[in-house]
Amino acid sequence: MKRIITILAMLSLLLCAAVSANAADIELAKASTLEKIVQSGTLRVGLEAGYMPFEMTDKKGNVVGFDVDMVKEMAKAMGVKLELVNTAWDGIIPGLLSNKYDLIASGMTVNQERNLKVNFADPYIIVGQTALISKQSADKITSWKDLNDPKYTITSKLGTTGEQAAKRLFPKATYKSFEMEDQAMLETMNGKSDATVYDLPMTSIFYAQHGKAAGMKFLNKPFTYEPLGWAINKGDPDFLNWLNNFLRQMKNDGRYDRIYNKWFGSDQWYKDIQ
Repeated sequence: MKRIITILAMLSLLLCAAVSANAADIELAKASTLEKIVQSGTLRVGLEAGYMPFEMTDKKGNVVGFDVDMVKEMAKAMGVKLELVNTAWDGIIPGLLSNKYDLIASGMTVNQERNLKVNFADPYIIVGQTALISKQSADKITSWKDLNDPKYTITSKLGTTGEQAAKRLFPKATYKSFEMEDQAMLETMNGKSDATVYDLPMTSIFYAQHGKAAGMKFLNKPFTYEPLGWAINKGDPDFLNWLNNFLRQMKNDGRYDRIYNKWFGSDQWYKDIQ
């Protein structure tokens, strides 16, 4: 009899634990950003409109680009409206943490430093750092490894992985930081620095539009591995699960390829950009 009572007691405890865990899961789901988006009817996306061709402003003042088309599909899949929140890069993660938007879709590289503050969905594209070389240094610099020399000055954009790579890989060189990537590239094109380190494809676009005619050299083989991912607040497994499944669906039903080819397979869009 005692054994039966003990077994019944254990079963009762297990049942209580299961009910408690299920209730906790339900409460966690209710607290998810995904649930808040559906209830509000609006998906708010943080980005900085200045990273071609991911997000940029066209001549009509609209924010367009690869990331923008991706989150348009995301909002459509959720059945909600899309609100783009344009913000400065150095405040983009604090903006997410203070709930100014629901996720970041702004060509953000997944790295461990950022991952301490936010969670990332699976990477939606892989890029890497490349180098634009000034005309006067084009004959001297044949590899990215040559840049680690005190006689060279390197530029990049403030707070980016381009800046991190320049400081980490080329500690002997002089480094100059700029608020915007085009300023860093113009500094090199105008001969005021020897090289700009920045993401492919942004360097590719600048070289095709300006650098080639100016006699610059383009070291177009990436020398870093940089996956880009959507960033969300920590502690939200439901939203993370939805994003990963959405991306998987996009990559297997043709929508991803269509958007990718629009922005990376052609430069026809460039004529509409300011």
